[in-house]
Amino acid sequence: MSRKIESMSDADLLGVLVGSRAAAHLLKDASGSLSQLLHEPLPVEYTQPQVASKLKAATKLVRRSFVESMQQRDVLGSPAAVRDFLRITLSRRDYEVFMALFLDAQNRVIAPEELFRGTLTQTSVYPREVVKRTLVHNAAAVIFAHNHPSGVAEPSRADELLTRTLRDALALVDVRVLDHFIVAGNGVVSFSERGLL
Repeated sequence: MSRKIESMSDADLLGVLVGSRAAAHLLKDASGSLSQLLHEPLPVEYTQPQVASKLKAATKLVRRSFVESMQQRDVLGSPAAVRDFLRITLSRRDYEVFMALFLDAQNRVIAPEELFRGTLTQTSVYPREVVKRTLVHNAAAVIFAHNHPSGVAEPSRADELLTRTLRDALALVDVRVLDHFIVAGNGVVSFSERGLL
């Protein structure tokens, strides 16, 4: 490439991936928001399957990059990476998803895992199953996250009760709950920062 990638605009970079014509169309439909394009499902119906496939592949690469980064260092030292990973993973879902980041004793990610799927307004979370998956991963700590498809990131009373229940259940097997995030659109709310943990 004759131009340095670092100096390219968002539209030009997207054009390298999917072609300049498709890039212009996608950015127009997404109101210029790259973050919308990197979430699943795609915010626009696009008739060229190869373009959708390339965007999905790019999104997967970004997610894997975040996971790789979180596996190599203490996630408490890089909370922005955790937030970005959760935002790109959960924000565009049109149903609730409850997931966990299982951590080792140095707070490095062992594995992110989607544990439960629900409907537009709720998902059932079973503490027994959460404890089982935590033990399978031999995790020392856990960060929970779920999305609110409504777009409102405020925790509900049910969210607070669930977090306390999970924290108490995991404490019995000597596993710490470090945080619980709620993702809604581009907003991410931390229970720990709100003093709810």
